[in-house]
Amino acid sequence: MIMNTGLKTILFAAPAVLGFFVPMALGGSGAVYAACVLVAIFAVMSYGLDIIVSDLGEVSLAHTVFFAAGAYTTALLSASAGMGPILSLAGSILVALAVAALLGFVTLQLREFVFSLVTYAVAVVAATIAQNWSFLGGSDGLRGIPPFEISLLGFSARNDQELWPVAYLLLLVAIYMVSSFRRSKLGKAAMMVHLNQRLAVTSGVDPQQTRLQVFLLSAPITASAGWLYAYQRAYISADVLEAYFLILMLTAVVVMGRRLLLGPLAGVALILVQEKFFSFGGYVDKIILGSVLIVSLAFLPNGIIGLFASIRTLFPRRTMPIGKTIPERS
Repeated sequence: MIMNTGLKTILFAAPAVLGFFVPMALGGSGAVYAACVLVAIFAVMSYGLDIIVSDLGEVSLAHTVFFAAGAYTTALLSASAGMGPILSLAGSILVALAVAALLGFVTLQLREFVFSLVTYAVAVVAATIAQNWSFLGGSDGLRGIPPFEISLLGFSARNDQELWPVAYLLLLVAIYMVSSFRRSKLGKAAMMVHLNQRLAVTSGVDPQQTRLQVFLLSAPITASAGWLYAYQRAYISADVLEAYFLILMLTAVVVMGRRLLLGPLAGVALILVQEKFFSFGGYVDKIILGSVLIVSLAFLPNGIIGLFASIRTLFPRRTMPIGKTIPERS
């Protein structure tokens, strides 16, 4: 048992350590570090939605609200109140929890299409408020966000290369939280509610309470991505609530296959590599992103990984019938 635990720790720790050096292996230029930081941020953003879609079985179209909540809270606390990253992260999590509790309470009785429709309406309302409320900067947004700096640790990040350790650590924490959730009692209850709600009830699982708890776990993950995005971007505006971020999250969750621990990370990496290094222009890139989501949902319900599995079934392994032996050569 101890040996197995140690082996698992090594298998998880080794890729985690090597992953930190990916930007260096790719050349270490400013563009590479910028892309890697954004991949980490948007992957964390997507992991929050992943547990709602893949484990709870619902499609939330309001997760941009949690992302924006983290970003706007960070901008207000850092630029206006002069708070550091740790306090702004705590504030972002608290605001996201409050929004998630409200949204969860409103949608407790809703399922599937109606649930998605209501969450989309929430996103539209939030975008309208952000664009017109002067407290949030209106259409001009909030500027003057200071560089990421933790005085107690003597750490300061004024560019993407210096911000990379923070982004990578946040990514590892998000992956760990999702992995732990899926092994936890709550994760198993969420899957039971997703697959067979009637069985869940007879097994003593409260579907409404489970759904609310998953929302309360999901929101801070996505909000923490908004927190770091505010520092990386140095200003925040209502465009964080645009449909682009929602489509990016949904595509990242489904393109590789659902319930894959590294699926959202790989999905975001594929999307941003195309946009940053093989771009066809802003509008064309958005068309490509939307098309990938359409193709994934319509023709690849199990994602790219599922496609490879389907190909393998076309070439079944030949097995020797029971009782038959390979004749020996003379």
